[in-house]
Amino acid sequence: MLSILVGHSFFLRFDAKQFARAKPYPPLATLQVAALLRRLGHQVAFFDAMLAEGTQDFDTQLAATRPDVVLLYEDNYNYLSKMCLARMREAACTMVANARRAGARVIVAGSDASDAPEVYLAAGADVALRGEGLDVLPGLLRRLQAEPGRDGAAWMQGLAQTIALPRADATELEAPVAWDLVDIDTYRRTWRAAHGRFSLNMAASKGCSFRCAWCAKPIWGQRYQQRSPIAVAAEMAELKARFAPDHIWFADDIFGFRADWVQRFADELDRLGGGLPFAIQTRADLISDAMARALADAGCVEAWIGAESGSQTVLDAMNKGTTVAEIHDARQRLRQAGVRVGFFIQLGYLGEGLPELLQTRQLIEDAQPDDIGVSVSYPLPGTRFHEQVKAQLGPKTHWTDSADLAMMFRGSFGTDVYRAVRDLLHAQVDLGRLDDPSRRRAQDDIGRRWADLLARLQPTAVLTP
Repeated sequence: MLSILVGHSFFLRFDAKQFARAKPYPPLATLQVAALLRRLGHQVAFFDAMLAEGTQDFDTQLAATRPDVVLLYEDNYNYLSKMCLARMREAACTMVANARRAGARVIVAGSDASDAPEVYLAAGADVALRGEGLDVLPGLLRRLQAEPGRDGAAWMQGLAQTIALPRADATELEAPVAWDLVDIDTYRRTWRAAHGRFSLNMAASKGCSFRCAWCAKPIWGQRYQQRSPIAVAAEMAELKARFAPDHIWFADDIFGFRADWVQRFADELDRLGGGLPFAIQTRADLISDAMARALADAGCVEAWIGAESGSQTVLDAMNKGTTVAEIHDARQRLRQAGVRVGFFIQLGYLGEGLPELLQTRQLIEDAQPDDIGVSVSYPLPGTRFHEQVKAQLGPKTHWTDSADLAMMFRGSFGTDVYRAVRDLLHAQVDLGRLDDPSRRRAQDDIGRRWADLLARLQPTAVLTP
């Protein structure tokens, strides 16, 4: 069988914002593939870029293991991998080139490799897989083992690469994670030094069936695949017993989806002796009273909602499928259930002028989420949004890192304005953490800063392509 070095290229140190947050999670999808390769009989080593110093650490492991194959398989559960940050692409291409110089054959897979395979092939990769690539990877490795001298194009001949399969089988959906390959102690030390607790990640589903115009789905396509609540509860119990984390982050695009699934998950956790506090991502229109109660019963302590905007005009332009009223209702229901709420906010989308921007300000003031994450609209390849603005895109087509927040198309305002609005929205949320005298002073300061910003901005016609 083959000796394979499996890794990824998301270096926490290459993203100053994420490095400062110090909330690293092991790469689930990469570790699932490592487990698959073991089941196929291959000899597997693992390179974890997340807590590495840089690509020199990869070179050291490459020299030590001398693999036949290097498989760079990005973590599909990491939303920042979907964004294809330029710093991580640069690192991946360096790793590809160094692996080829070391005599290894190189396979790459991930969102960016699906969208721009030519970049990785030019760096020296033999094959760039589309989507998950799990349908063709075993056959590809068999061919490589049988005929190691063939070029990458010959390996792939006759192997259909698909992005969306009709349905994943149970084996794929319940793929185990090769936890033994992870340096859990380093993750634990990093978390506890920064936050006094240790969080691990899980996934109860893959993908999303909704059709937001800006959201790319190059890995799982337009489908939502859900594991059984019994299996998810059993995995949480195993992680609790094995690693003793204080908290779980569910990396699903949408956790639970239906209240009855979440309630069955809660009941199974009770049967197993209790679960762990956890955080999720979800949608406003999924938070019924029953869902809020079920999430609380299961141990959910924080839910992040893709609110995106306080303007119904913008939500409709995004094809979001939710209403501003539903955002408020979800916030209230979760608050009543004792679940903290975070809002993901997106600034600068097509159709957002000054009135719509101020409606988002009003949403934050009225709904008072416990936390927010603010971005500007990012044209991801393969989306309807990207098609609408691609004629406007210049040489900068990717953010350097997650704090870049640069506009890459012609919005109503420039990058500096959106960065200022981001800071003001965060300041508004931070008011909830202050005592009364400090809150009043901070509120006055926020008011002055908004006034200064608005004095600079004249209502303008929204620029659309």
